[in-house]
Amino acid sequence: MHYLNIQGKQVRISNPDKVFWPQTGTTKGEMLEYYIKISPWLLPCLKGRLVSLQRFPHGVRGRGFYQKNCPDNAPEWVKTYSLQGKSGKETRYVLIEDLPTLIWLANLGVIEFHPWLSSVVSLDYPDYAVFDLDPMERYGIDEVRQVAQGIGELLRKLGLIGQVKTSGATGLQVFVPLAPIYSYQQVRDFVHACCQIIHNAFSQWTTLERSIANRQGKIYLDYMQNARGQTIVSAYSLRPQPIPSLSFPLDWEDLRRPIDPGDYSLHTLSKTSIFPAWAEKTPGQRLEKAAEVIKNMLY
Repeated sequence: MHYLNIQGKQVRISNPDKVFWPQTGTTKGEMLEYYIKISPWLLPCLKGRLVSLQRFPHGVRGRGFYQKNCPDNAPEWVKTYSLQGKSGKETRYVLIEDLPTLIWLANLGVIEFHPWLSSVVSLDYPDYAVFDLDPMERYGIDEVRQVAQGIGELLRKLGLIGQVKTSGATGLQVFVPLAPIYSYQQVRDFVHACCQIIHNAFSQWTTLERSIANRQGKIYLDYMQNARGQTIVSAYSLRPQPIPSLSFPLDWEDLRRPIDPGDYSLHTLSKTSIFPAWAEKTPGQRLEKAAEVIKNMLY
């Protein structure tokens, strides 16, 4: 066990040689090195947001668990934000504002970072709408890719700019940066309307059916992800997959050809020095005009 001096903070590092991804032999130390390297791009995605953490202290083949509350043994320099739920129970989230906090959490075995769609300054008003596309039994990444293209084309017709990234697992995610002035219900209704149009265009592949048993193995257009307290994996976050894959930003042009989310991993990107932007790439957008256009498209 030793300590790293990161920006003037002493960050405890333990068991850096422990293998976290047995299939590739990737160690905890390599994961820490990755998060140090990616921090200029990852931290803007996490700063000022409540983040759910997925920990795998013994690697991806061990038992993982989600954690929201800050561990009791946190260093005094770790910042937190307390939020009271409807039941009155309080959750003390870690605010990941700097590199020492990020690496302290990664050393605890945090592989995945799942931020809210809204920031702490406007918790009830998301600054992102999201389309989360995951294939099921019948269809794969190629169909998901084409559905994501359809979402991109629809957004352009609505005068909106979307950003697309791999989920780090088997799917794709489309984010629409918003001005934080709409309620979660308003954003969810808007995404639902978009999903109805996308489903009409790709009815052979997609479903709006919330019951898994009734989805017939189709791609679920999950507009319900746009709800207060829901989280989605951050861009650049690693995933607990068989290989150390990560959620990676794409350009829309990338969807014109077949893609393999597994191509974006800690090892394939180990020599990369400049990564594509994600957070703050697109200013927050208003929805009024788009909502009117989509209403006319539906009715």
